[in-house]
Amino acid sequence: MNQTFNQWVSCCNRQLMRLSFLALTGIMLMPLWASAQGNLLVTPRRIVFEGNQSSQEINLANTGQDTSIYSVSFVQYQMNEDGSFTEIETPAEGQKFADKFLRYFPRTVALAPGEAQMVRMQLRRSPDLTDGEYRSHLYFRAVPQEQPLGLDDQLTDTTAIGIRITPIFGITIPVIIRTGDLEASVSIDNMQLEPLTDSTAMLHLTFNREGNRSVFGDITVDYNPANGKTVQVGLVRGVAVYTPNERRDFKMELKNLTGFKDGKLVVKYTSAEENDKNILAEKAMMVE
Repeated sequence: MNQTFNQWVSCCNRQLMRLSFLALTGIMLMPLWASAQGNLLVTPRRIVFEGNQSSQEINLANTGQDTSIYSVSFVQYQMNEDGSFTEIETPAEGQKFADKFLRYFPRTVALAPGEAQMVRMQLRRSPDLTDGEYRSHLYFRAVPQEQPLGLDDQLTDTTAIGIRITPIFGITIPVIIRTGDLEASVSIDNMQLEPLTDSTAMLHLTFNREGNRSVFGDITVDYNPANGKTVQVGLVRGVAVYTPNERRDFKMELKNLTGFKDGKLVVKYTSAEENDKNILAEKAMMVE
């Protein structure tokens, strides 16, 4: 009897650990352009060290109504062709991690409601920092508040076992180091239009990246009718193709397409890097 009960408790504990891990993993792999999660606002949404830059600051702000504590650490991700991320421990072929060249302080941040604080980051240059692009992701994880003894929920059935899952909120931002003469080019192909309703459609396309650095930009889609005024029908900001990936499949919803025919869709991928607003790639598609 006791052995069976203990086995059942052990099984419950394993299930709880599995559910907690899945919840945490889902939060960690949220899109990188999101700058807020839970009650935490992080700016800027990405950090890039290049040229003579040696230090940067990241602002954390608590937009909630309770005091929150966040731990700061590095995680390593590899981008998949569909734009999702997989956590890894060793770099993929052609990938370089940035964390060993970076220092940051503090490593734990406590924020009262409405309070903000800076996390300072410094680049440590060393002979190991050879030419190339390095990337790691800074992870801000909410530390669950422990409930004081005696305040735990009371079970009305003393023979039952209660399982409580506490969600763990977090956000990651990419931190990139670029050294040397780096360049990249990108092209767009495989454009396909999937109708959704009379006025909306899903646009599928593929980015092809070449070179030794990542690209980061905004996508705009304009409809150019044979006769009439050009109308913007789609916009997505902060789309990246990270090294070492040479391809990223992407899809976005287009709106306000009612009555559009006999024209073309023009997709522009414009750099969102600081001090660079050049068009990285452009592709047109006829619409009938």
